[in-house]
Amino acid sequence: MTGNYENGVLKSEENTYEIGAEADLLAPVAPPTLYCVGRNYTSTNDLMDYDHPDEPDFFIKPSVATHPPQAPIPYPTFSDDVTYAGELAAVVGERCKNVSEDEIDGILRGYTIMNDVDALDQQGRTARKAFDGSAPLGPWIETDIDPTGIDIRTEINGEERQRSNTDAMIFDPREVISFLSERCTLLPNDVVAFGSPANPGRIEPGDEIEITYEGIGTLRNTVTSIE
Repeated sequence: MTGNYENGVLKSEENTYEIGAEADLLAPVAPPTLYCVGRNYTSTNDLMDYDHPDEPDFFIKPSVATHPPQAPIPYPTFSDDVTYAGELAAVVGERCKNVSEDEIDGILRGYTIMNDVDALDQQGRTARKAFDGSAPLGPWIETDIDPTGIDIRTEINGEERQRSNTDAMIFDPREVISFLSERCTLLPNDVVAFGSPANPGRIEPGDEIEITYEGIGTLRNTVTSIE
């Protein structure tokens, strides 16, 4: 269903649905695969002392990494050093391969927000990035937005930790998706996330995370201990 959700009310072209402000939101998509691009902001690379890539540097999260908005993120039992990273994410709308940059808009459902949760003390990028709940998504899919020039803000417990703009990306969203489609057949509901600006930081149980992308909304989650 396509529509606008606000204050517990979903309005589509045909009907208005009273969902209730206390309803649980599901992740707006169940992606078969989440393709994530790292080192895509110069400011992050400088902060972390990373080399600047010559082409998009991507990795994959499994579908079980997907986590709903508003639902507490389980702090992984195997890590003592967990970080957040607020990222713009595209949702693929159809099976496609070898898509040129000027055709990208036509194969997308729209854009949402992803939190790239990372267990920094694990060995290797897959072990750090790929685990249950490591990719909160939401709050919904915005179907009418240009991904360029979007302001970004992340707050932890009400304190601003990240502020940037998608124009600061090294590889823009259309360039990244075209690059990936040359290598992998993209499937409906696949998610492509485009990296995080400077100052991704640590989170602890009890923290509240709010990631805002102008024109899309705010992805909110708390962090909880697993008993």
